[in-house]
Amino acid sequence: MKLDLGGRTALVTGSSQGIGAAIAAGLARAGAHVGVNGRDAERLERSVAELKAQVPDGSFAAVAADLSTDEGTERVLRALPEVDILVNNLGIFGAKPALEITDAEWRRYFEVNVLTAVRLTRAYLPGMKERGWGRVQYVASDSAVVIPAEMIHYGMSKTALLAVGRGFAKEAAGTGVTVNSVIAGPTHTAGVEDFVYQLVDRDLPWEEAQRAFMREHRPQSLLQRLIEPEEIANLCVYLSSDQASATTGGAVRVDGGYVDSILP
Repeated sequence: MKLDLGGRTALVTGSSQGIGAAIAAGLARAGAHVGVNGRDAERLERSVAELKAQVPDGSFAAVAADLSTDEGTERVLRALPEVDILVNNLGIFGAKPALEITDAEWRRYFEVNVLTAVRLTRAYLPGMKERGWGRVQYVASDSAVVIPAEMIHYGMSKTALLAVGRGFAKEAAGTGVTVNSVIAGPTHTAGVEDFVYQLVDRDLPWEEAQRAFMREHRPQSLLQRLIEPEEIANLCVYLSSDQASATTGGAVRVDGGYVDSILP
């Protein structure tokens, strides 16, 4: 299957590292011009340089902006007034006992993880509908369905994204624009290796260590290893393509079988 995104412009939020960077690289390999977003301009330039090294023929644009602010959103819209593919990947997470999560933290998680995506969808979806083609995605998490006791504010925000995705899919019905959520499972990103080695024998090679971690601490995973960011990206690139034209309004899982359910 050849996924050709030549002539398409994409924006991936929160894409200076991890899953977002992998999605940006994947879209560029398929031929899209990709807006790469992060808050720190200097760090973002380094990230774009790394992406260009990975995808020498790729087309990238650094868009430094804090999307949790109106000013940051306006900066992105000025830099990329029209996009064909919007991947709402930006998100924050952190563990905290349920009864210690303050009102301010509840609001922050909703603002960053949900409202940033809503604002950009509201800005870009009308143009997609007018042109008769577009792809909107929300990178959710297994935590949307299996709410983690140690960070229910994060789980809440990802559950909200599933509802947002379904709702905007209805808004785009019949227009040639698809809207989907991607349920990502436990993923190998920056800092995860240190976390894993806090819980398993530090003398184990990484491949053995991650499998031990999954067996002992994430036993519901059917993959029994961490997912690589590129594996999440593969699904996002497919959903961005013409071949995914009949997939919309969905919560599509790339969770390694983590969620113990036939449906999300």
